Amino acid sequence: MLTAYDAVMAGLFERSGVDVILVGDSVGMAMLGYASTIPVTVDMMVHHTQAVVRGTSRALIVADMPFLAAQVSVSDAIANAERLVQEGGAAAVKIEGGQPMIDTVRRLVEIGIPVMGHLGLQPQSVHQLGGYRQRAVERGDADRLLEDARSLEEAGVFAIVLESIPADVAAMATRLLSIPTIGIGAGPSCDGQVLVGPDMLGLSSQVPSFVRLYARLAETVGSAAATYVRDVKDGRFPEQAVPAGTAPVSE
Repeated sequence: MLTAYDAVMAGLFERSGVDVILVGDSVGMAMLGYASTIPVTVDMMVHHTQAVVRGTSRALIVADMPFLAAQVSVSDAIANAERLVQEGGAAAVKIEGGQPMIDTVRRLVEIGIPVMGHLGLQPQSVHQLGGYRQRAVERGDADRLLEDARSLEEAGVFAIVLESIPADVAAMATRLLSIPTIGIGAGPSCDGQVLVGPDMLGLSSQVPSFVRLYARLAETVGSAAATYVRDVKDGRFPEQAVPAGTAPVSE
């Protein structure tokens, strides 16, 4: 599982064998220059989900429910999820949170909208939780996460993202649940893994410590752009074209 926000990258990921593409509200930080995911709106998510869907044909497309899209009321959550599925074309939505979101998750599943859960570090709650740090470190917090995971499964989620939690806690959750766990900074014992696309491609200026760089595209793009600038300024691009209908002069 990888995040993507546009048709081109989503298509590349799908053709490379990625099973699930998450249209994450991480677009706010990864692509739009925001300091957090909080400014991302449902309108933005519909726009980016449409693009990803247009670029793919096989992968499961999951769209994030952005900040407050699911938390205010069940009726609001239904309306916003409906937009992501009906307008955006997503096959499922992802919702952050445990016990407070159980009724919302259950109702969405009841009306036919598949839901992926998200526990551990929840970026939409970064101000309340005091920053981007590992969660479920203390025994009590780990127990609450496991209980939340069990409750989400009972409410009907088809998978749960576990973000930035100790590997042993993620392993316990994976053993506890019959649905897949998807780890991000949660160790190797989850059923699957997800990374932010621009992070693993080396396009982001700052990446979490758990990210493996599979490419360094920022360097490649910067070098290509600099070469283009030099070629234009030095007259090497574009090359002098031969007028149509004329043949090169032979010596």
